[in-house]
Order: sequence, then structure tokens, then C-alpha cells
Amino acid sequence: MDLNLTEEQAMIQNMARKFSENELAPTAHLLDKQPGYQGLLANLKKLAELGFMGLNVDATYGGTEAGTVAFSLAMTEIGRGCAATAATMSVTNMVGELIQAVANEEQKDCFLPKLCSGEFPAGSFCLSEPGAGSDPSAITTKAKLEKGEWVLNGAKAWITSAAYAGVFVVWAVTDPAAAKGKGISCFLVERDTAGLTVGAAEKKMGQRASSTNPVIFDDCRIPQSALLGKLNDGFRIAVSELAGGRIGVGSLALGIGLAAMDYARNYLTERKQFGQTLSEFQGLQWMLADAYTELEAAQLLLLKAACLKQNGQSFSKNASMAKLFATETANRVCYTALQMMGGVGYTEELPLERYTRDARVTSIYEGTSEIQRIIIARELLHNT
Repeated sequence: MDLNLTEEQAMIQNMARKFSENELAPTAHLLDKQPGYQGLLANLKKLAELGFMGLNVDATYGGTEAGTVAFSLAMTEIGRGCAATAATMSVTNMVGELIQAVANEEQKDCFLPKLCSGEFPAGSFCLSEPGAGSDPSAITTKAKLEKGEWVLNGAKAWITSAAYAGVFVVWAVTDPAAAKGKGISCFLVERDTAGLTVGAAEKKMGQRASSTNPVIFDDCRIPQSALLGKLNDGFRIAVSELAGGRIGVGSLALGIGLAAMDYARNYLTERKQFGQTLSEFQGLQWMLADAYTELEAAQLLLLKAACLKQNGQSFSKNASMAKLFATETANRVCYTALQMMGGVGYTEELPLERYTRDARVTSIYEGTSEIQRIIIARELLHNT
């Protein structure tokens, strides 16, 4: 097994790390405190210029065509600098991959170059609803074909990047008589479409610079050609793309955890108590060793899932394992880092409290840790 990165993968990782250190990290705390999205939008534009908004999209459509491993590596580095920026990058890449996988050529030509170039600041994944979070088959948004147009009615909830997305991938029930999950279809809806309204942003515990909004469809009329993929095949599409999105979220969480531990490690070498630096206390050394060991294990799980996906192999179980372990690890090590730094780590003067807030949601969105355990168990039992 060769764990060495290719030249291109190493280059993308290094580019992402430098951008994160120089552009994202110095202003992340400001974006966390200031209302509005201008700072975030500036970050997204720069990411597009670097080719990070279509890392697994074919060059034909303006993508980087670097593969899933490079995507995971880049997400980790961007997550180190600004989790809110990384969240938007992850979802936009997921939207691009979905369009590339199931759209027709006209749809690909229309939307992919705009996502990759930054003409669209972001793409949104409109699946969750107030009554359908962990169970997407329970959605109630409806799409009815009338006079050659689809008419959408319903409401989506917790939609990342809704405030500035250029295109929304929307799931709706197209066959109410079908069995649960069988009559759902997928649509591409542009931002300025009449009948589409983005609600007020949620006030969140963390990742505050990234918008999370309800999206309402009230007699929203879209052309018949807006159907994405096959009619009534939307649930399968959602399940497939969520598996890939879990690699992105796990990689983001890994970046947050690494940022927290790196900050704490440096602090231990400088802070003195009882006549010696904190780094000389064995108890803190063990906490440090355990945290970095878990983070290393998380990265290996993520890279295995990314490699399987990149090679066209079955990866759903591995993506869920990686997402579960990486996000739970990130939460643990953020608290470990904060504990190691004592009272000063609890203050807003240092970034530990922001890292801890930002990490918390990673074990919730793109499928909770509990849902990941269900997926893993089902696959294990199915294959026995």
C-alpha cells in the first residue's frame, strides 16, 4: 500500500495550506463576529480562482479534475483556517459533483462553469425539511407538472449557503402515490426564480459566517427541462451524494481538530507553571499524544474512503466510518485542547472557543453520528 501523495495532490494540499494560513486564519475570528457575508464571499471568490470549487469536476466544465483524495486534503487545510468557508466549499463541490454525475449535457454546460469559476459564489443542496432531517424520504415539498412547467410548493430547512447560492439542487415529491422514498425527483432551480424565497438566517452556535437559511417555494415555476436525472429517482441520487459529502465534512472536522491541537501544543511549550513549561508535565504529554494519534487515525480513514470513491469502488460504509470517527474526534480534541490551556482557552481572546463551537455541528450535519452508525451496521450485516 502506497501512502505517498502524487505530485498534484501534494501541490493542492500545499496550496490550500498556504491560502488557509495567509488568507483565512487571520480573519476567521472577524467573520465569526461580524454580520453579513462580504468577507466570506471574498474568500469563496479566491477559492474559485485557485480551482477549489470544482476539485472533482472535469476540466471540460472548468473544474480542476484533481480527484477525491485531493479534495479531502484541501478540505482539511481550509478547515484549519476557517470552518465556515470550508463548509461552503464542501457543499459547492458536492453540488458540482452531483450535477456532473446525473445532469444532461445542456445542464452541465450551463451550471458547472459558473460554480467552478465563482460566477455562482456557491451551490446549495436543498434536501432537509422541518419534518425531514435524518429521514429525507419523509420530505413533503411537491413538484407538479402543469402546462410544460414544474410547479414547486414546500419549504426546506437548514440550507447551507442559501443566502448567496447561485443554484439550488431541490428534492420534491413528484409521485405522491408511490411508496415512501420512491416518488421523489431532483431539480435545478436558479436563484432568481419567481416563487423562491430565502428566509432569515439561523443564529448558530458555530460556523456563523456561513449562511444557514430556510428556503420556501410558493408556486415556484421552473421549466420541464429543470428535472435533474430521471423522474422519481431523486432519493437514490440524494443517498449517493450524501455519502460523498461525508468525506468533505469529515475532512473539514479533521482540519478544525488539527488547528485546535496545534494551537494548544504551541501554548504548552511557552506557558510555565511550577517552574517548568507545561510541555514537561507527563499528564499533558499523554493528552497530546492521544489526541494526535486519533487525528492521524481519522485522516487515514478519510483518505481510504476518498481513495475508494476516486477509484470507482464501493465507499459508503467507509465514508460513514470516516465521518463518524473524524467528527467525534474533532469534538473530543477541541475540548482536550481547551482543557490543556486552562481558563485562557475558555476566553474569546484565543481561537479555542471558536474551534470548539465550529466542530460541534460536524457530528450533526451531512448525517448525524447516530445515522452513520446505522449505515455502518446495515452494511456490515448485509454483507455477512
